[in-house]
Amino acid sequence: MSQLSIDIANESGTGVDEVALCGIARHVLGRMRIHPLAELSVLLVDEGTMAELHQRWMGEPGPTDVLAFPMDELRPPPHVSGARASTARQEQEPEPGLLGDVVLCPQVAARQAQADGRGTEAELELLCVHGILHLLGYDHADPDDHATMFGMQERLLASWRSEEGAGDSDPPGAAGRADGSAETQSPAPPNGDHASREGREGPA
Repeated sequence: MSQLSIDIANESGTGVDEVALCGIARHVLGRMRIHPLAELSVLLVDEGTMAELHQRWMGEPGPTDVLAFPMDELRPPPHVSGARASTARQEQEPEPGLLGDVVLCPQVAARQAQADGRGTEAELELLCVHGILHLLGYDHADPDDHATMFGMQERLLASWRSEEGAGDSDPPGAAGRADGSAETQSPAPPNGDHASREGREGPA
């Protein structure tokens, strides 16, 4: 069976559960019916590197929690995403391609997790879901989009926790790998300053 390529590269200097990050990424892409030959990179960086990326691509100072750099603009089927579309579009099969890069900063995630009273790994999982949804075209620039994106985010996190607890977090056709080697690419500009939850939005 073809496998999703999910590359996790930890350059943050902080130990994280890379297997869990790969697992939740695999879960999200499976739930969103992304083609099993799609490729995703998750890069973990330190605060200095994240601050540089934040300034370069968003024009904002200081490190942020997560940035997403879309590549091939892959999208979930309309009946999965909730978007309205023609019958012909609804019948289209998902396509392979490069989803892009999700960049996480564990140090920022740790501070946010402490403020919210949850563990750093749970925060990183939430941020990973948030970043992947941005790669899939979701955004939260206006109230309707915000409600749609955060509603999907909560449903994906809930289903992940449910299946993880049941010992079955591998949707059919959504296998992946965490081999510590993200491809180096020139990313497209990120599609927003990506805060992790409602009430903690980054600058527009």
